[in-house]
Amino acid sequence: MLNKSILALLLVLSCLPGMSVAQSQAPAPADIVEVDRIVAVVNNEVITLHELHLRTAEAIAQLRSRNITPPSREDLERQQLERMIMEKVQLQYAAENQLRVDDRLLEASLVRVAESNRMDVAQLRAAIERDGMQWSRFREDIRKQIVLSRLRDREVESRVVVTEGEIDNYIANPERKADQNEEYNLSHILLRVPEGAGPDELIRLKARADAALEQIRKGEDFARVAASYSDAQDAVSGGSLGWRPLDRLPTLFAQAAPRLKQGEVSEVMRSPAGFHIVQLAGKRGGTGGESDGARVTQTMARHILIKTSEVVNDAEARRRLVGLKERIVNGGDFAELARTNSQDMSAAKGGELGWLYPG
Repeated sequence: MLNKSILALLLVLSCLPGMSVAQSQAPAPADIVEVDRIVAVVNNEVITLHELHLRTAEAIAQLRSRNITPPSREDLERQQLERMIMEKVQLQYAAENQLRVDDRLLEASLVRVAESNRMDVAQLRAAIERDGMQWSRFREDIRKQIVLSRLRDREVESRVVVTEGEIDNYIANPERKADQNEEYNLSHILLRVPEGAGPDELIRLKARADAALEQIRKGEDFARVAASYSDAQDAVSGGSLGWRPLDRLPTLFAQAAPRLKQGEVSEVMRSPAGFHIVQLAGKRGGTGGESDGARVTQTMARHILIKTSEVVNDAEARRRLVGLKERIVNGGDFAELARTNSQDMSAAKGGELGWLYPG
């Protein structure tokens, strides 16, 4: 069981609002230059101000590339710091449990990323460096994401037992056979609840979710609020889930979506993962009426591929896929899970296969 307690955690939050602004009342002597500063200590590892600034700058760049106005730098820095702390805790736990990604697996992942972008690894490296990121840092970021994904899989799989009967019932469920032409474009905000959170922490997170909902209902842009509040990986893309039919949405969202009008926002909803808010950005398809002539149905498909090999047999591949399915049903982001787990070239596109004709 993942113990998320932090034995030695020092947050210098009081310095965040002014961390990029020099003190104006008492200038430092000209020969004293502050090179860096520790903003958090997680057990025996530190997070520096420089690392936080890099992470914040990357988040701002991603938001602007999607035409989303970033939240205040103070809010974004606090949010990114919380994520960096959680990543440190998870990576430390992974190291303690000998969960590592060797260079061979890392290189294979980089090849898949390059191929999915129609490049070789050398071209991918050139593109990354043109964007101002060091190749060594990009490699280590990919390694960390693989470790974190495997850690989440292990934690979920250790608690999930799915019988053959349950799988058959899921496939045969008539609700899954609803109108497949109807799709919903949803955005979401997740306030993640840590494992073992006590009543005070639940109250704090619920209040934070309520505050986010209040901002949206007062007219604040949903994407901007998502960037400020959401703990989901897609926060820097405004929380967008894209177009999906109901059976490709988490159960909680699939229940809420048909009741929402375009532009409407749900109440705060609770799942095992945390507190959620969803907004219906659009709806299309359906059987709104008869039309003349033949109709051909196309399906927008995404998938996650786990290949079998000498070391991964059919049972192991199935076990991994069942674990991934459980995470998606509980609110996990399909695209993110595809990027970090799928062994198909479509992984970098979130598993998207595009619009497919029957057969």
